[in-house]
Amino acid sequence: MSTSVADWLKGLGLEQYAKAFSDNDIDRDILPELTADDLVGLGVASIGHRRKLLAAIETLNDSPAASGVAPPASAAATTEPAEAAGAERRLLTIMFCDLVGSTELATRLDPEDLREIIAKYHARAAEVLTRFGGFVAKYMGDGILAYFGYPHAHEEDAEQAVRAGLAIVEAVVHLDLPQRLQVRLGIATGLAVVGDLIGAGAAQEQAVVGETPNLAARLQALAAPNGIVIAEATRRHVGGLFDLRDLGPQSLKGFSGTPRAFEVLTESGVTSRFEALRSRSTPLIGRDEEIDLLLRRWEQAKTGDGRIVLISAEPGIGKSRLTEAMEERIAQQTAPTAALLLFASPPEQRVPSGYRPHRACSRLCPRR
Repeated sequence: MSTSVADWLKGLGLEQYAKAFSDNDIDRDILPELTADDLVGLGVASIGHRRKLLAAIETLNDSPAASGVAPPASAAATTEPAEAAGAERRLLTIMFCDLVGSTELATRLDPEDLREIIAKYHARAAEVLTRFGGFVAKYMGDGILAYFGYPHAHEEDAEQAVRAGLAIVEAVVHLDLPQRLQVRLGIATGLAVVGDLIGAGAAQEQAVVGETPNLAARLQALAAPNGIVIAEATRRHVGGLFDLRDLGPQSLKGFSGTPRAFEVLTESGVTSRFEALRSRSTPLIGRDEEIDLLLRRWEQAKTGDGRIVLISAEPGIGKSRLTEAMEERIAQQTAPTAALLLFASPPEQRVPSGYRPHRACSRLCPRR
């Protein structure tokens, strides 16, 4: 490793990371490009150390002598908050995941063994979160903060967060480690401001501001080992997709009211996501033109001319409700002479593969 990088770390009082930088081929050209995730991968577990390193890296990026990796004039160098132009207000589902008994583990295990255990736990949880569309925002010691609905929003973010929580519990329990691990998870849904709120350049963090992250953190503390506790707003978004136990109103530090909390038991096993989330009794308003078009295509199909209709729109705009209304109209007809097949992209498929429809359900009307 370049001696200048080692000296740079020593000037920050963080020379203990010199070997990790060397083992990962971090030289003076790569150093200014490091991000918070890179530092986690290098084993910088302390938030304070990461912030100090990121602040110093930002100083390098702002300096004409960045390529020379000149040691910072002061180890206390800081960055100014970034402008809020990169931040936005949106509906988020936020998850806090914490390792149970980490303090007890730290007293029993060698620091290097503990680091290896936490690294495997972080890696496995991150893989699960990514698979379910989550965004790993930050590692906090043995804790994980994740967002669903950022950077891309989806109609099913809340339910995917709960599914991810169940999958994390299952994955962590089966990690191949000498010590069996347990986790606690808290999940909350609500409006927040998220984006580049802290730092700039390499020092940026995708921070979130609002009540929602605080609520998720408080709910996590309520959870039993390998338990998941969700907020009332999250419960409304997931409908009947999961079996829940009502924990009742909770007195949470920092909250003036007593928000209700719910423990997630398992997936409910319902076959229709739409029926689990919404009631059929909900009236359909302002869609007469679309319904008429669908029914005309249905009449054409009954004469023997097959028809395919694609309903495409942003999440939550009412595609499923429109389809349900069409089915209700067709069911009122007598002796239908055509078959109705329904297809949909499944929740886990975030990006259509070649725009090929994936069969989610099939309802056949009897032929004459």
